[in-house]
Amino acid sequence: MADELLDPRDVRPRLVATDLDGTLLDSEGKVTDRTRAVLGALDEMGVPVVFTTGRPLRWMEELWEEVGGHGLAIVSNGGIVFDVAGHKISRSRTIPVDVLVRVGEILRETIPGTAFALESTHGFSREAEFFPRLAVSRMPDTPIGRLEEIADDQVVKLLARHETLEAEPFWHEVEAQVGSLVTTTWSSMGPLVEISGSGVTKASTLEMLTADLGINAAEVVAFGDMPNDLPLLGWAGRSYAMSNGHRSVIDLAQHVAPSNDEDGVAQTLAALFGIDA
Repeated sequence: MADELLDPRDVRPRLVATDLDGTLLDSEGKVTDRTRAVLGALDEMGVPVVFTTGRPLRWMEELWEEVGGHGLAIVSNGGIVFDVAGHKISRSRTIPVDVLVRVGEILRETIPGTAFALESTHGFSREAEFFPRLAVSRMPDTPIGRLEEIADDQVVKLLARHETLEAEPFWHEVEAQVGSLVTTTWSSMGPLVEISGSGVTKASTLEMLTADLGINAAEVVAFGDMPNDLPLLGWAGRSYAMSNGHRSVIDLAQHVAPSNDEDGVAQTLAALFGIDA
């Protein structure tokens, strides 16, 4: 059962950080009218809302207007900070090419059948074996090649996928093999691991932003639902897992908000900031 929402008389945070899929967005990937109203009210109050997502930049275009068309977004699990109003990348945290190649070598040797794709500041590329069924129909113009051939110095996220292994064993084995070189996490329920540069998470990138704004972790309220949100929820002064979230997220967060299909983020923020929505 979801925790009771905070009394709006409590001390209010100065910044909101929220994941998108499974958190701010409903199950259809939409921003509801209620959520949009709360985001608008926060904007009028001068409270920054930073969208923190594992989504790549290329999956965000249709959402900018939905989430207000302003402010900042952290995408690719901390790999990119995007200036929404200016429609430009303001910061990128890339993975060195030699690290990309080394991670590929290790995982091919220790987990045969692992295939790779790359998210970079200039788009998406993949190996032929990566999601072959979907790639042909949905991404026909994507550059294809071996990891060593398509890697460059603009990569912000390496995706590792296995077609036959069970998801959770694959997640943990990838972490065991390359976790000392890179940051690994996951936000889907399939055998797909999202890999960022060492130390790059939603939390570490948000910490850079809040430092620029003169805001500390204790003044941040954060929302999430999947393991890629764990560092963010562990860092923020006030953290909420969605009731529909992964068990590890619910166990870590200080509070549990109603589900994304109940406008859980909007409900919580309305109570916390005294918004009539």
